[in-house]
Amino acid sequence: MGLRKTLIAAAVLVLAGQAAASSDHVMAEKAVFSPQENARLLSTLNGERSKHGLDADHGYAIIQQHPGVKGTAITRLNHTYKGVRIFESESVVVTDDGGNIVSETIDERRNAVAGKRLDVTPVLSSKEAIAGVVRTVAPAGEHLVKPTAELILFPLVKSARVAGAESKAEEDLNAVDLEDVVEGYQLAYLVQTRMDKADKPAFYNTIVSASDGAVLKQWDMMQSVAGTGKSLYSGTVPLETTLSGSTYKLLDTTRGTGGTYGGMAITNSNHTANAGSIYTNSTNIWGDGAAYIPGGSTTNANGQTAAVDAMWGLKNTYDMLKNVMGWLSLNGNNTATSIAVHTNTNYDNAYYMDSCKCMFIGDGGSMFKPLASVDVIAHEMGHGVTAATSNLTYSGESGGLNESASDINGEATEAYARAGGTGNVLPWPSANDWATGKEIAKNGQPLRWLWKPSKDGKSPDAWSSTLKNLNVHYSSGPNNRMFYFLAKGSNSSSSSEYYSKYLTKAPLAMTGIGLDKAYRIWFKALTTKFTASTNYANARLKVLQAAQELYGTNSAEAKAVQRAYAAINVGADIAE
Repeated sequence: MGLRKTLIAAAVLVLAGQAAASSDHVMAEKAVFSPQENARLLSTLNGERSKHGLDADHGYAIIQQHPGVKGTAITRLNHTYKGVRIFESESVVVTDDGGNIVSETIDERRNAVAGKRLDVTPVLSSKEAIAGVVRTVAPAGEHLVKPTAELILFPLVKSARVAGAESKAEEDLNAVDLEDVVEGYQLAYLVQTRMDKADKPAFYNTIVSASDGAVLKQWDMMQSVAGTGKSLYSGTVPLETTLSGSTYKLLDTTRGTGGTYGGMAITNSNHTANAGSIYTNSTNIWGDGAAYIPGGSTTNANGQTAAVDAMWGLKNTYDMLKNVMGWLSLNGNNTATSIAVHTNTNYDNAYYMDSCKCMFIGDGGSMFKPLASVDVIAHEMGHGVTAATSNLTYSGESGGLNESASDINGEATEAYARAGGTGNVLPWPSANDWATGKEIAKNGQPLRWLWKPSKDGKSPDAWSSTLKNLNVHYSSGPNNRMFYFLAKGSNSSSSSEYYSKYLTKAPLAMTGIGLDKAYRIWFKALTTKFTASTNYANARLKVLQAAQELYGTNSAEAKAVQRAYAAINVGADIAE
């Protein structure tokens, strides 16, 4: 018998043949450029090298292309020197249906190369670079994904004070008082290793000198929420499944194409670090609505509950992105994704892996219940959107913005799901709790409070020059607070958790613009303006540009962006 898609509820079967409603509010899609169109774009950009002080050794390499709004397309390009990528030096180009450039956002770390002649011949081989990293990270580990080593020009960057800020006390610095200055470059390898180390993931990106193998920089790539059909969290929910013969699969082929499974799928890790196989059942009724019993079956009704929650979260994230933003799946090109549940044993974490565009969800241990609440699933899927677009480097301030982007995606999806999971706008007033992971915490304390990040005792409420030294789950705090103020506004009372001492203009309590507008502005900046090296000061400029393009140069929305960033010590406050 052929495959047949079926709408189900976890406890109530929906009539066979009922069609899933599709949105007519999706962005107009622009097909990926043809080779001829790409050649034209590259020719245009190369023809403008001289105005940037660059010679013929400098070039561009296309990274990603996505559909944009109103018949536009978004192309992300790396800057290259003699064919070698200059790390974190990029352009984001928006083009119209005719292939004409509408806008170009440039984050360049290539200028220090201009006029110089650099040798791009490595002494160390890529295999030697990988072997050195493996010896350091997990010599006895198992590769979950084949390791890679990419030859790059790595910028040597220092932080410098801008004119006028030279004599400011450290505690008085604003984010815009500092700038990154490239002092030079080193030929290096970007080594990416994704390993299983004693049934725990060991995911690292490492910059290795191509001359002597020295580690120049390394950061943890565990893009996780935790850091250290009767669903459990959402009651009885409808799911789309697939019937193959007489067996039902947790495979939704109505959302996403291609990928590993040809649709959105939930798989069973069964207490390993591997994805496992797709959940199957003899009936189309899934789960028991109860938390997983440690040590029990991962395939019976109790073991299925985590899979139900995962599919519900995946479905709502996909639908929110599609119906509200016109963004198809994680990469904008509708590539299907998947989630593996019951990862490892007593595992207090959840994470995203870009190589498979998939997520892994633990059952929880001492701190958490199963990590499959809607906001956690949406958080992990948010990493997929970021990886496919700005690809914010997962360390320093850019890493904090990466984590914040996922927290913001979690709140937007939670609001959408709790309001019914339909429509093309995010609800106002919003139904989300503005607290990441509150439902999964055994002690009822969320992982992060967006309105007052410092409630966790580790995250700051505002930018400081030391922010870049924090773990990315904590350096995300100020931007989370910015987004809360942008959507909901602040309070003028110094005793309030919603107060900011940096808001000094009238009114002292800034006015929020609502979750829908705030998310649209943020999403536009993230997907069309941010690049890998974007920091807090740069983010403010790009989010402001997005607001001005969407709502007008002097609009209330643009003013709200300036005030929301001022509230976290990024830029100056203005009057409304």
